[in-house]
This record gives sequence, C-alpha cells and structure tokens, in this order.
Amino acid sequence: MNGTGRWHAEQAWLGHRAENVLLEVASGRITTITEGVTRVPHDAVALKGWTVPGFANVHSHAFQRLLRGEVESGGGDFWEWRERMYRYADWEPADYFNHARLVFREMLEAGITAVGEFHYLHSHGNELGVALIDAAREEGIRITLIDACYLRGGLDGRPLDDVQKTFSDGDADRWVRRVDELKEADGVRIGAAIHSVRAVDPESMRIVFTYAKERGMPLHIHLGEQPAEVEECVAAEGCTPTELLDREGVLDPDLTAVHAIHLSEHDIDLLGAYNVQVCACSTTERDLGDRVGQMRALADHGCHLSLGSDSNAVIDMLEEARGLELDQRRATGRRVLHQPEELLKAATRDGMIALGWDGGELTPGMLADFVTLEQPRGLWREMSPSYLVYGFSGRDVTNVVVGGETVVSK
Repeated sequence: MNGTGRWHAEQAWLGHRAENVLLEVASGRITTITEGVTRVPHDAVALKGWTVPGFANVHSHAFQRLLRGEVESGGGDFWEWRERMYRYADWEPADYFNHARLVFREMLEAGITAVGEFHYLHSHGNELGVALIDAAREEGIRITLIDACYLRGGLDGRPLDDVQKTFSDGDADRWVRRVDELKEADGVRIGAAIHSVRAVDPESMRIVFTYAKERGMPLHIHLGEQPAEVEECVAAEGCTPTELLDREGVLDPDLTAVHAIHLSEHDIDLLGAYNVQVCACSTTERDLGDRVGQMRALADHGCHLSLGSDSNAVIDMLEEARGLELDQRRATGRRVLHQPEELLKAATRDGMIALGWDGGELTPGMLADFVTLEQPRGLWREMSPSYLVYGFSGRDVTNVVVGGETVVSK
C-alpha cells in the first residue's frame, strides 16, 4: 500500500465539487491535488465519473456473511438469531482465510478501502485473526483487527455456553498476552474490544481499556443493541450499560460504541460529553429486527457517527448511509435529520478515524484511498453528496485505489 502514480478525476469530492482533478500520489499518500487540469496527462489514469474518498466499514463480522439468505425463515428475535449464528462460528484457519478473501473482495468492489473486523473467534488462539489479516493483505484492503475480550455469559455471572467458551481467553490478563502477539504491518492495525457489558465484567473492562489506551489502539464495544442487555445491567449493577462504562472510566473519545440503540437521555448526554464515536449498522439492525437509534440526538450531543456492515447481510456503505437517515425518518416522522454531507463524512472520514487510519479525505498528506463511481449508461451529472448518497450504490463502483495501488478496475 505504498503506491506512486497520478490519477485524473473527471469530478471529485474535495469537501466541495471539483472538475478535472489531478491527484498525485507517492508512497501511498496524496502529495498534490490540482483542480482544473483539462488535459489528462499521458502518465495519469483517467477516472470517468465521480471520485470520492474510500469508504470505511467500521464494524464487520466476516464469518456471518455465510448467514446471508440462510436465516430468513422461521421468525424469532435477536436471541434466536444468535443461536443460529453460533452454528457458523467453528472454522479452520485455512477455510477462514479463503472465506475472508471472498468477503473482503466483495467489500473492495463496493468501494470499501478499510474494514474493522470485530473478532472474537478464538478457538485457535490467534490463528483465525491472522487468517483475517492475511486475507485482507492478499486482497489489498486495509484492516483494523478489533480483537474482542469475551469472558462471561451474562451480567448475572452465568457461565459461558459451549460455543461461547471458544470466544474466551479465560480472563483479561490472558487476553492481553494473546493480543500482544498480534503485529501491525503495512495496511494492518490492531484494535481492542470489550465485546459487551454482558460478556466482560467491570474489572476486566478496565484492563482492556487501559491496555488499548496505553498503546493508542482503537477501542470498540457493542452497546445497547437489545433492551434485555439494559434490563440485565440495571438489575445487576443498578445502572444502564452506558452509565456502567462511565462508572468504570471507559467512556473516552477513542471509544466506538456499536449500535447504541437503547439509550436514555442521560446515556446520550454521557456519550456526547465524552465525544464517544457511534457506529450505526442499519442493514443488519433491520435484518435482526432491532429498533432505531437516536442518531441525530447523539450527533447533536457531540458523537461522531460512522457505519458498519456488521453481519454482512448487505455490503454497501452507501446503503448504510441511507439507512441511518431513512430509518430515523420512519421512526420520527421527520425528513432530513442528517445532511448528505454528514452521511458522506460518516462513510469516509469519521469511519477512518474510528479505525485508526489517517484517511477519508482527498487532501495532501492523507492516505491515497479513493473510489470512483459511474452509473450505467454513462449519463453525465453534476456531482453532489445528495445524489451520491441517495442515487448511487456500491454496484456503481468502477475503480478503487488503496494506498496508491489500484485494487479494482471495472
């Protein structure tokens, strides 16, 4: 991901619409951007259509891609879905490598240049995590391996079931020793996760938080996806999950809370006061019958929003961006809660920040990750964030560059 070259974009989003943009790249980073270059230089790659920063997929479980279309009969709720999902959690490293390559290739072809793999399949120690890293490097997508600590079956202290035992290191200190063995590399970052307040006790949360903070690692957590989690937490700890994180000193600007659906007004105040990042996963939340989070309120209180494909029932960051807005419209009866520029920022810059990458903007000095989209029939249209979010999909991606290297060209 240390490519060098020049690309000429017919139209590009530079924080504003620009035409005939020459992007010059060296050692994987943008060095120069020049607008109004009407003649395509002989050594530049011509990009017809709209060129935007690469999309960031902040929350993914690659193995759950196998569930697509397989769990859409029989009904049930999230917890029944989870029991069926557990049947897909047993992998050999070589098989997981091959599966992850297919998932990551699908992501690249949808314009995703960085993925956060929320990883808790630890039956082979670090081997499945390394398989994810190797698959990402083979396909050419950036990866932040977000290794999750998972220690208990619920807030009432019930033991792990047989499948959950394969997610667990036994205690937080052993989790630390195992994660210490994972190494960053070109295009690879290591992050940490508290799986949820259900799966990690307060003392262990503090250990994971401190470990991540001392090393400058992104820290993620599933938060408030289901009302049962909130009810259990109030019964066991006398407070909501968000209040528990505050009590234990875990709320922080480097924390990304995934889902953040079932929140009280006080929870929203707390998350905003600490500028916690919030990742919405609209297509998966729809698929699982989750409720709709108060994303507008969270943004208004100081939380930066990002997007994730989660179970990979759908892999399309533009659909996730639309979903964040459109689901709230149905829940509130109001239109345009988020401006299109905000949704594009969630899919690009703010997502990259949540994954620990210096990207998501077409600006000199930033990582040279950019995506070109063109709709069928080649109709020319003046570029706008509004039409990008509401008129395009991942299927319209024609070219993808990651770190100055072309990884998709259709």
